[in-house]
Amino acid sequence: MRHLLDTRSLSRDDAILILDTAEEMAATQQREIKKLPTLRGKTVVNLFFEDSTRTRISFEAAAKRLSADVINFSAKGSSVSKGESLKDTAQTLQAIGADGVVIRHPASGAPAKLAASNWIDAGVLNAGDGTHEHPTQALLDAFTMRRRLYGDASRGRDLDGVSVVIVGDVAHSRVARSNLWLLNALGAHVSFVAPETLLPYGARDWPVTVHHSFDTALREERPDVVMMLRIQSERMHAAFFPNEREYARIWGLDERRLESLSDRAIVMHPGPMNRGLEISSRAADSERSTVLEQVANGVSVRMAALYLLLSGERTEQA
Repeated sequence: MRHLLDTRSLSRDDAILILDTAEEMAATQQREIKKLPTLRGKTVVNLFFEDSTRTRISFEAAAKRLSADVINFSAKGSSVSKGESLKDTAQTLQAIGADGVVIRHPASGAPAKLAASNWIDAGVLNAGDGTHEHPTQALLDAFTMRRRLYGDASRGRDLDGVSVVIVGDVAHSRVARSNLWLLNALGAHVSFVAPETLLPYGARDWPVTVHHSFDTALREERPDVVMMLRIQSERMHAAFFPNEREYARIWGLDERRLESLSDRAIVMHPGPMNRGLEISSRAADSERSTVLEQVANGVSVRMAALYLLLSGERTEQA
């Protein structure tokens, strides 16, 4: 790979290659010495224009376990806050010899702009852009699903026939979009559950089944995976639902809905969770929950992405 900007352009084979490489990386993390020499001499820059401690730490851990040198760049307190453009920042990174740039940006399309420009030769990895995509989150979610559903037989497997219900603030969620495209490529059936106000414009034209009723979706879709999304209050500048209690009652994963799931169904959440709003504490802490596994698996998936991006020689073609 030259860049990893989205999941919409990933084929089934591309996705399985990344997931299987992540399995190899996960195996190395069971050793006493977890560090690999794979990216020794390479420099990875975490270029974060938005706050996200969890994602930045995950990428930093992944790069360091591959022996890369890591530079963390935060826009707050930097030249960016004084008016420096993305182009100027990129040219600075080029001058210091960055081999890979992990970028998180509030503007949709910023990573693609950086990758398509001639400002920098480095591989670009999208760590979340606006309400567009967050590809490594979707990949770690798919990795977690494969492991939970197939166990030791997960390598080489897709998710053909798996029913995934994604519930909540889809409109503001890049995680939901990345999961939709990736899960479709892997053969899963995806459903969105949300009030009309929290569905993206044009969602009914996507390869997804749309429900307004959580209970109806659970009854009709019989999900193998229920993925709860965080209510992103920081992105909301209007009243998208009556109040938090009403939202929790209609669209929250409470004890009653948890008990109605099939025996093999799992509960996912990209974090951080609003307990008592989109998910109850019992659901979050149940044996079905994969929340902590998702965090651990994120390091392995990001190791795989960095390895596939940076281990070879840079070329002009993807």
